[in-house]
This record gives sequence, structure tokens and C-alpha cells, in this order.
Amino acid sequence: MIPRLLAVPDTSACRRETGVLCLVLGLLVAGAASAVAAERPNVILVMSDDQGYGELSCHGNPVLQTPHLDRLHQESARLTDFHVAPMCTPTRGQLMTGLDAFHNGAMNVSSGRTLLRPELPTMADFFAKTGYRTAMFGKWHLGDNYPFRPQDRGFQESIWFPSSHINSVPDYWDNDYFDDTYFHNGRREAFSGYCTDVFFTEAMRWIEASAGGSKPFFVYLPLNAPHSPHFVPPGYREPIKEALQKALPQFPELTPGQQTALVSFLAMIANIDENMGRLEDFLKKTGRRDNTILIFLTDNGSTMGPRYFNAGMKGGKVTLWEGGHRVPCFVRWPAGKLLAARDIAELTHVQDLLPTLIDLCGLDVSGAPRFDGTSLAGILRGEQKSLPDRMLVVNYSRMPLNTTRPTPVNAATPKREGAAVLWKRWRLLEDRELYDLQSDFHQDKNVIAEFPEVAAKMRAHLDAWWDGLKDSVNVPQRVVIGTEQEDPSLLTACEWFDVFVDQQRQVRRADLKNGVWHLNVARPGRYEFRLRRWPAETDLALTASLPETQVTDGVYVAGTSLPIRSARIRIGDQEQSVKTSPADQAATFRVTLDRGPTILQTWFFDDQEKEICGAYYVEVERLEAAR
Repeated sequence: MIPRLLAVPDTSACRRETGVLCLVLGLLVAGAASAVAAERPNVILVMSDDQGYGELSCHGNPVLQTPHLDRLHQESARLTDFHVAPMCTPTRGQLMTGLDAFHNGAMNVSSGRTLLRPELPTMADFFAKTGYRTAMFGKWHLGDNYPFRPQDRGFQESIWFPSSHINSVPDYWDNDYFDDTYFHNGRREAFSGYCTDVFFTEAMRWIEASAGGSKPFFVYLPLNAPHSPHFVPPGYREPIKEALQKALPQFPELTPGQQTALVSFLAMIANIDENMGRLEDFLKKTGRRDNTILIFLTDNGSTMGPRYFNAGMKGGKVTLWEGGHRVPCFVRWPAGKLLAARDIAELTHVQDLLPTLIDLCGLDVSGAPRFDGTSLAGILRGEQKSLPDRMLVVNYSRMPLNTTRPTPVNAATPKREGAAVLWKRWRLLEDRELYDLQSDFHQDKNVIAEFPEVAAKMRAHLDAWWDGLKDSVNVPQRVVIGTEQEDPSLLTACEWFDVFVDQQRQVRRADLKNGVWHLNVARPGRYEFRLRRWPAETDLALTASLPETQVTDGVYVAGTSLPIRSARIRIGDQEQSVKTSPADQAATFRVTLDRGPTILQTWFFDDQEKEICGAYYVEVERLEAAR
């Protein structure tokens, strides 16, 4: 279902007035707009990755100390019943568009379902349209190719890495969180330092470099930490290790390996906290603190919380239990005449943040969809005591971990029954379990038989929600090839539709899978497709292997050799095959394509013509217009 657009005011009457009247009105409007722009706040939105509600010392964490985030908590409006998706991409898409994941198209971490519908305006679009300078630094995870990249979606400055985490399949080979290569405004560039430090430093540098302008700024800081791999600079682990040893008796039994992983995970959050302190000092020293809206949240429930401390909740990342999607959200604006710092217990959701910022910042909403989220500005200002009664739906596409070939239906296929419905104190999970958080916050007792009228009301809401999107939810978003904005293009197995290959370690160990890319050819012409087993920057042959690789703070697994002797490509109704030699780095094909939607699939075979897998990497370049 495509959201209906809001009406745009008709200005034709003004054009029919006399020139003098229009001139006077224009000057008055321009003066008012200038005054409003001068008062508009800056906005910084920080979102960490895989950090749960309990991973803050202000929320009772018995191991981790987060003094800077605790201070922000103390100074902020705190949304204590705030929810996201239980997975990275859906949360990010909902944040950027104000729409549920199944409405905006970005519903999974990989498998061709990360792509945010290109016709939808994003948060950055609204800020840019209103005269803000816009920038993002960190993890985008809403599409790696045109027209889905940050620079295509309203960000005037961007430093980011592709897909779900550093060292994902399309990321620069062997990036390891230290001295990595990221995309800077569309070009790969090497940066010195630890990833979290780099993203905060570059954000502050950009703010300061553009300080001479009169425009306010919007900075989006979506961090990759503390997502795995759990790499962290020296010095952060020891305090965590000591605190963990003291706290171990109060936790379920943790194996030595689990203790090591937990220490690194919490150490990464300690580094985030330190960078939040750096950001706070920067805002104070530059005089920007009071008129900057600073928001902190996390993108899903904890990956570690259920093992040791989960703030009283059941479940973590990728679950529908409360621990999978209830996360911290702090909002601070000292000069904004918001209510004094306090807990706000209203049921809220990540897609509420865009309409809230639209109201707080006076953003131009012409062309905006009807948001699934609702503005919280009245609550934050004290102009309303509560939100209207509401139900929320949490649903997302699951990872098809065990699927090796394209199938019409698998785990990634969105399902009505895959939802959690949230209403007041009630949680309806998968349309078969009902929990009352007021008496059972840990969600141990299913009371659906005791409260059939509550379940029926929530089920009716779920039915209406599903009926509004079921006809469009499986329509794939298509990567566009042959554009002036991106040519050549790099396609990777991350976008195989409903087949999961997302990590460089899967490429190294050679997960023997295959899938299809849904593409749109922008311009007809002659195209070259280069099929690779390893990315171009490695200079490795199709049949090459790799040793186990020591990186700054860990080890990457050995790379398996594949006995590739031929390759095949099918795009649309065209199919070609070619023999390869052991020294070849790629199998190359040239195909004439018409403009429009198409499907691409590739194969590698051994010397017996037995299929091995698909090409993990495909470079696509438009050579010339069709004759």
C-alpha cells in the first residue's frame, strides 16, 4: 500500500493578486521564514547497534559504567515504554520514514529486503528541504547501491560502510574496525582510528567546518558498535573484566567463551559512552549545547542481555519478547522549553521520532506520506498529558539462514502471524500468546484464555493492519544499474532475494548458496558483467584460497579454495556460459539489455559441470548505448 500524500497548500490565489501586494507578502513571509530558521535547533541523533535497555548503568547494569549516557539520561525526557524492531534494518527504515517496516520495504538485515522504497522521503530529505545541512556517519543499512545510498536519500555529507556491519560481504575487504576504508560521499577513502572514534570525530569536524553558514544542521550518527565482531581498542576491557568477576555470582552460569565475548561487548559500549562525553564537551565549548536536540536510542534488543542482565525482560535481539524491542530513548533540548527531565511512560515507537522532529523543528512536510508514527512534541512540551489510545504492530522479515537456493516461500517471507501487537499493558505475540505486563513483566504466563475480549480486539487491529499491506509486502525493491549516478555498480550476495549471505566469513569459508538479484536497467545498452568469487581489491583468482588472517583485535577464518572451471549468467531471458582458467580473477560476460526491470542469476561450476555456488560479487558496467 502506497501511503497517501498530504495536501499541499494552493498558492495560486496569491499569484492572482497585484504585484505590489505579492511583493509585500513575499517580504513578510521571507522575513518570518528567516526568523524561524534562525531559531530552529540543531539535531544530533545517535543510535547504537545491538545495545539493549539494560546496557546502561542508569538502568541498573551491574557490570558496565556509563557516566556520560547516565548524565544525558538525567537531563532528558526519557521514553520508558519505547519500542523499535527486534532487528537492525527495520528499525532504521522506520526511523527514517515514520512508517512501519512492511510499509517502507526495509524489513530484513540482508537477503534483498534491506532496500528502503526510493520514492519515500527520508528524515534527511525533510531537514534538507527546510534548509538544514545534513550529514550521517556510520551504519546506513538501507541499501548499498543507487538509488538507496545515503547520498541518494537527503544526506549532503556521508561517511558510511555498506550492509549490516563492518566486515560484511560488500564492505571493503578485511575491514576490522581499525584504520578502515569507508565510503565518503560515494568514494572509498581510508580513515585512521577505531570506527566509533572516527564516526564521532568526523561528525564534530563536519559541524565545525560548516559553522560559518547560517543554516542549522542535522547529524545522524548510527554506530556499528557494539555489533559483532566484538573488536575494541586496548584499555577498555580490563575494568569490565574486573567488574564482571565481582558480579558473576548473581548471573546464570557463563562459560569462559561467553565471559570473553561479554567483556568485549560491554567494552565497546564503554567506548561509546566516552565518545558521548567528547560530543557533550564539543557542544559546550562551541556554544551549541542549548539549542541542539540530542537524541540517543538503540536499534534493537540486546544480543547479550538474556545471558546475564536484561532489566527484568525476557528475550533479546530478533525475538518478539519485550527484551527484543523495548530500548532506551533519551531526548534533550535545553533551549526548547520542553518539560523538565522525567520519565514518560506513554507507549511510543521509533517511527514517532520523525513526526516529532518535524513538529519541534518546523520542517517542511509538503509531499510527506501519512505517517504510521505520531508526533510526541505535545507530550515533550507538556501541552498534552497523554497520547490517544493506540496499538502498535512489531513485525519484520526473518533471516533465511538455512535457505541455499531461491524458493517462493521461506523464513524471510513476511507473515501476518509473525507480529507482536502492543496495547497499553498487553502484548499479543504471534496471535497465540497474550501477556499482561502489569502482573507479569517477564512474560512467563500466557493469559490468552483468560482475556479473550482483549485478544480479540488486538487481533482485529492486526487483521486491519495486515489487510492494508499484504498485497504489496512481497514486491521486491530493485537495485538500478546503468545510471550516471553509479556506473559501474557492485552487486553482492547480500542482495540475493531471500537467501542469506551477509558476512565476509561466509565468503571466506565458501557458503555454497545461490540467489537472484532483482534489478532495474536504467538505460538500454551493452553491459559487461564480471563475476567474482573474491572482491576486486583482493587481486585473488577465482580458485584462490586464503590463510587464517590476524587482524588488529582478532582473527578472520581461512578462505576456502573452490574448483571453479566455468561460469554462467542469466539475465532476463538471455543466458551465456564461459570456461575459466585457475588464474582468472573474474568470468566476464557482455550482454545487450533493454531498459526496465529484470532478474539476474549467476553460477560457478567445477570441471564436471556440477554447480558450486553463485558469484558472491558481480561488477556491472554499461559500455555503450545499444545500436
